[in-house]
Amino acid sequence: MPTYPRLQSLKTINRAMEQYYVKRKLMARLKPVAYVTSGAPVEMLEAMGVLTLYPENYGALCGARREAVGLCEVAEVAGYSQDLCSYARGHIGAVLQPAHAPLNGLPKPDLLLCCNNICGTVLKWYEALADHYDVPLFVLDVPFQHGPQPQPHAVQYVVAQLEALIAWTEEVTRRRWQPKKFRQVLALSNETLRLWQEIRDLGRHRPSPINAPDLFVAMAPIVALRGTRQAVEVYRELKAELERRVADGVGAVPGERHRLLWDNIAIWYQLYRFFRPFMDAGACFVTDSYTNAWAAAEPVDLDDPLPSMARTLLAVYINLDLPSRARIVADLARRFEVDGMVMHANWSCKPFSLTQSDLQAAVREEVGVPALVLEADMCDSRRYNEGAVRERIAAFLEMLGSVDGSLL
Repeated sequence: MPTYPRLQSLKTINRAMEQYYVKRKLMARLKPVAYVTSGAPVEMLEAMGVLTLYPENYGALCGARREAVGLCEVAEVAGYSQDLCSYARGHIGAVLQPAHAPLNGLPKPDLLLCCNNICGTVLKWYEALADHYDVPLFVLDVPFQHGPQPQPHAVQYVVAQLEALIAWTEEVTRRRWQPKKFRQVLALSNETLRLWQEIRDLGRHRPSPINAPDLFVAMAPIVALRGTRQAVEVYRELKAELERRVADGVGAVPGERHRLLWDNIAIWYQLYRFFRPFMDAGACFVTDSYTNAWAAAEPVDLDDPLPSMARTLLAVYINLDLPSRARIVADLARRFEVDGMVMHANWSCKPFSLTQSDLQAAVREEVGVPALVLEADMCDSRRYNEGAVRERIAAFLEMLGSVDGSLL
């Protein structure tokens, strides 16, 4: 079987994430802990010395370690439907039986911050956590966007909630708002964003120095470590390694023949195994809609941060209408010069998946690339039929080969 070059800097990122969980668990004895959703303004809490943890990120970790199914079953026995998000079921299972969970679960939270710009499930998930732990919950409501640019009244509405969040966090934690520290955290967050954008853009080179499964591993710091110096450092290392690959003509997939776009969340329990047939056929996933969600934001204005933070919260990919999403994906397809698209019809993530047939049609009409749609789940492997998936992948690759005349 062919071998593929591995990015050494991903080891640094994995170590950083291991340290993140270990350190946060130790520091939880000294500082308040907040569970936050991935679309929340984490920089505000970090500036106040509040430790932040992401149950969604933890859910992905459970999936990648292939421990999600057992935890989902714990939640299901407790009455949570199998149709719920597997991130939610996996985390709730870890809350109910931490001894059977990776890292023995997460430290108990002192407060919860839920931002509904990613999905509606988080609202009930966090209400369940607030009830279980008997801790206060702040819900930051972000209006759905029917267009590419947020309306001024929507920005003002979110700004008012950000101001309320500051006052609420001061009251709950007895910690004072620190504008100077906030500016420092935002500057680091902006630098992390810039580096992540540049890392992803390196995929435009031929051959691409990075493949989608590498991007899925590498995205962890911009989610969990955003606003820290460590995130900046690990991304500088990753960028430098990718630039060396570009200079040396080294591709993530040697002999790259096909350039593909991935849509939706990763299949965590099959992360590299899933992509192997594509790689063996010379197909590299040079871009994706999922990790792009953390690259599409504009830097925060350090002199007037709340309005620009509000616009970023409003512009989260799955908080946008279908025409706006289609424009984003079509732009990715053009900029990265892709030959096709693979869409993960994810049982768990309804906001990402329900519009995929319309998205597929819109992107194909605008850019003309074929698409393969595969049903699976991001963490619950009971929803994955490997035989059927492999057959459909083989047919798609054969079709790509017939289009460009290459022999797969």
